[in-house]
Amino acid sequence: MRTRMLALTSAACGAALLAAAALPASASASGREADAGADEVTAAALLAEVRACSRISKGKYRIDSGSARATVPVCGTRDAVFWKADMDIDCDGRKTRVCNRKTDPYYLPETAFQSSRGEPLDSAALPHVVVPGPSKVWDYRKSGLTGGSVVAVVYRDRVRYGVIGDTGPAGIIGEASYAMAKSLGIDPDPSTGGAESGVTYIAFKNSRVSPIESRARAQSRGAALAREFVGRP
Repeated sequence: MRTRMLALTSAACGAALLAAAALPASASASGREADAGADEVTAAALLAEVRACSRISKGKYRIDSGSARATVPVCGTRDAVFWKADMDIDCDGRKTRVCNRKTDPYYLPETAFQSSRGEPLDSAALPHVVVPGPSKVWDYRKSGLTGGSVVAVVYRDRVRYGVIGDTGPAGIIGEASYAMAKSLGIDPDPSTGGAESGVTYIAFKNSRVSPIESRARAQSRGAALAREFVGRP
């Protein structure tokens, strides 16, 4: 794109500038809104709603099994549960070219929640989040969450929607599927990828979508819930 722009003649550039200047201010603004996705809730808007933590977990979680201290609380609002952690890559479930025992030394051929066909979820195709298994620290089921509950994941300036698709160790938090990581621009390699910090997970209460494997339903439901969460119609 840069090469093509530099190749424009000065006459074409002048015409383009005149055309832009002739546009009404309202038209220019509308164009910018369309480019920015005016109907979409931004990462900044979601993060503003989760600045303060009203802790609902009885303790905190480690981000990795080798972490020296547990530092991550689970926080709650009236409509959602959230935590801020790292992102490890979950490649469990359906065996694919990128998710298998050769690519992931911790690969398991099943997920805690199954598809509508009774099969393990496809972590390579379905953006989903892993929650810690129920424990004395926190039991996700008591927070209005289950397999298929809608989750918004924020990383840098990106927001992506998915579902709760798997459970992990009871003392560790901060994990999402290969597909979720890839959609956020995070290296999805299950052995070497992930993000060390800066990931916010917002799980919406009583928001289960069906079938659990429908990316489209998670996206549409997530976008609507996010608008409600930030106080937009």
